[in-house]
Amino acid sequence: MKHSLPDLIEAQRNVHVLYSYGEREIYLQTVLTYILDSISAKEMIVLIENERNFRQLMIRLKKLVSVEQLEYVHFINSFDFYFSSGDYNPSSITAYFEKEIEPYLNNKKPFRSWAHVEWNSSDMPYELIHSLEKTIDETVNQIGFPLICAYKKTDMPASLHSILIQSHPYILSENMLSPDCEQLIVKPNMVNSEQNG
Repeated sequence: MKHSLPDLIEAQRNVHVLYSYGEREIYLQTVLTYILDSISAKEMIVLIENERNFRQLMIRLKKLVSVEQLEYVHFINSFDFYFSSGDYNPSSITAYFEKEIEPYLNNKKPFRSWAHVEWNSSDMPYELIHSLEKTIDETVNQIGFPLICAYKKTDMPASLHSILIQSHPYILSENMLSPDCEQLIVKPNMVNSEQNG
């Protein structure tokens, strides 16, 4: 069973998605679509991305949206984000993210997030990656916001992919989501069900 990403986000807010990509151009188109969907929904987008991709995305966005709409994009440099404590430390990363989203939570502003995860995975202890992703999944479920975690396929050996599947209930592939076999049902947000019922 497959769902479009916008439909899934409309149905439930706590969506944690693994996106493994190959070609940079397809990646940029996918993140651009996600940003445009966020802007169209009038939701902030916390974009954790590298400088090179961010510059390219901004060039494209400036042709598609107004200056006011660009204010929905909250950019965080991915290198600063993942290595804010000097090394890859899950608790520091989580604290950094919580600090960045605090204004949205305090002001009850809906937001979405896209996190481009880049490093040489062969140098990174998988238990740290698993620890971070598990913590992030708990945060997604507790706060209730959509998060896409993007990993480059060539940096994701099978053993890392197995770990990531455990903490991401959905997998994004060519603009479609396929639920993990354990999570086949997309549950609608109860607040939306009550309002529509």
